[in-house]
Amino acid sequence: MAKTMVVTAVVLTVFCLCSLVNADGQNISKIFVEGKVYCDPCSVQFQTRISEPIDGATVELQCRSRVNSTVFNKLQGKTNKDGLYTLPVDEDYANEICEVKTVSSPRADCNDRFDDFEKARVLITYNNGVASTARYANPLGFMKKEAVPECEQVLKELFPEEQTDE
Repeated sequence: MAKTMVVTAVVLTVFCLCSLVNADGQNISKIFVEGKVYCDPCSVQFQTRISEPIDGATVELQCRSRVNSTVFNKLQGKTNKDGLYTLPVDEDYANEICEVKTVSSPRADCNDRFDDFEKARVLITYNNGVASTARYANPLGFMKKEAVPECEQVLKELFPEEQTDE
């Protein structure tokens, strides 16, 4: 009986020690920051039903210190035909501020950047309770220089209470 308890205690101790090896969660696997870039044909700086994905747009992920804004990581990527991008990140940035911003659009008819504050903040850490390795950034976009005619109807659909009776 005592021998069984000793064996059980050894097995449990080994199991506990093995589980502590990755307790900090560091570098288990890469984290992938994913998002979308679209063309805003209405110049309203948000997606509508007539927004279009931008193929080949360049985005940049930047992680910087919360204390003094020192940049720790800068990574660029391009969107696919669906306007989607994936940026692989090798490190945990739990104590830094990480943001994705648009850099350039290949479309001459849709390359006006949103306001300078337009960035998508992303929490890049293994220690946030998320089982997936994907982290999703809010959609970002570029605007057309002039709104297309369909925008009037789209905005009426979105904001019916703001319509005036004429």
